[in-house]
Amino acid sequence: MNIVMVGTGYVGLISGLCFAEFGFKVTFVDKDNNRIKKLNQGLMPIYEPGLDELFAKHQKNTKQIKLSNDITKSLSNADAVFITVGTPSRRIDDDADLTSVYAVAEEISHNIKKYCLVVIKSTVPVGTSRKIKEIIQKKVNNSMFDVASNPEFLREGSAINDFMRPDRVIIGIESDKGEKILKSLYRPLYILETPIVITNLETAELIKYASNSFLATKISFINEVADLCEKVGANIQDVSKGMGLDKRINSKFLHAGPGFGGSCFPKDVKAFSNTAKKNNIKLSIVDSVNEFNKQRPKILAKKIEKFFSNNVNNLKFALLGLSFKPNTDDIRDSTSIIIGNELLQSGAKIIAYDPKAMKNSQYENPKFKYGSDVYDTCNNVDAIIIGTEWNEFRALDLKKLKTLVNKTIIFDLRNLYNQDELKNLGWEHISIGR
Repeated sequence: MNIVMVGTGYVGLISGLCFAEFGFKVTFVDKDNNRIKKLNQGLMPIYEPGLDELFAKHQKNTKQIKLSNDITKSLSNADAVFITVGTPSRRIDDDADLTSVYAVAEEISHNIKKYCLVVIKSTVPVGTSRKIKEIIQKKVNNSMFDVASNPEFLREGSAINDFMRPDRVIIGIESDKGEKILKSLYRPLYILETPIVITNLETAELIKYASNSFLATKISFINEVADLCEKVGANIQDVSKGMGLDKRINSKFLHAGPGFGGSCFPKDVKAFSNTAKKNNIKLSIVDSVNEFNKQRPKILAKKIEKFFSNNVNNLKFALLGLSFKPNTDDIRDSTSIIIGNELLQSGAKIIAYDPKAMKNSQYENPKFKYGSDVYDTCNNVDAIIIGTEWNEFRALDLKKLKTLVNKTIIFDLRNLYNQDELKNLGWEHISIGR
């Protein structure tokens, strides 16, 4: 089968290359000529472990993929077309911006020449897939296409493995023909006994939002418990371990820290709440999660300021980590950057370093200064802030750092270090929930 991926962002690139790995012919389409040009040169627009190698394999060796900015030509022989464009939050109401999704649907409606399955992989609110069907119906006979919802569950930093070895595949479809095509596309996963869940369109759309909102809730819950731990003398890591051993709870997403960020959770929680409001349902827990998470990094910035008697004017902080999580260069809604900007507004100076996200941050945060590595960044600073749990921050040469800093203070916002060990080395260690 021939697959067309409309959109060469995170979801489109990863999904398309993994389908190529399954043995299908994949055409990537993007209206951004410059993006297509760079991809043809092998220049990836994002960092994701294994992405460069997978792209090179199927572009140069297997010839399984093509790149194009011509959707008309690309759709002429397509069996399935995946919509993978972005759905960012709208500033006016925090709802998902579906402008690009609907624009692609219009393009598809003008270019279907034979039967084609239209698959929405972008994260969209309930009812979007049916709206896309209505858009295409205006130009195309119902017998020429079907619409499916096939939400993605890719985690940045481990996305290729998540696609190749998923927990489940969700397919929202209302035709036997469309169901058969999608099952064929995911047939390589059958050997892994991957659960394939078939639902209607609305259910598939809702599963995605409900899943992300529930995981976000776990993060906010454990962060609130961490605040209580600090007050009563408990250890949040032991609390999380004790909770996670209960199979009904599970240990995933029970790591206390500065809150969640990235391209999915913040916008999806807000969009999920807005969908409920439109249907006269109040998701009070989800609303609380959203509000708590917005305040979380600001509260931690205040905690750092309070340590210095609420006067950080002209103090220099080394900010280690700028991406919202390790193994990605994505800085969207990065809690580390929010904390850095809060301190900056209070008069502090920020010297930052990240293994992969420096370029993105330099463009977005020109008021930060940037170091060339960890030790250059920490030279002559008054405190170190660990904001992202990159592996290279887990084994810092603390003896060497001690000779570089003005003050031996570490704000360990990811609880990477043992407090007693740092104390014995002469460091003041301020962590979360301990």
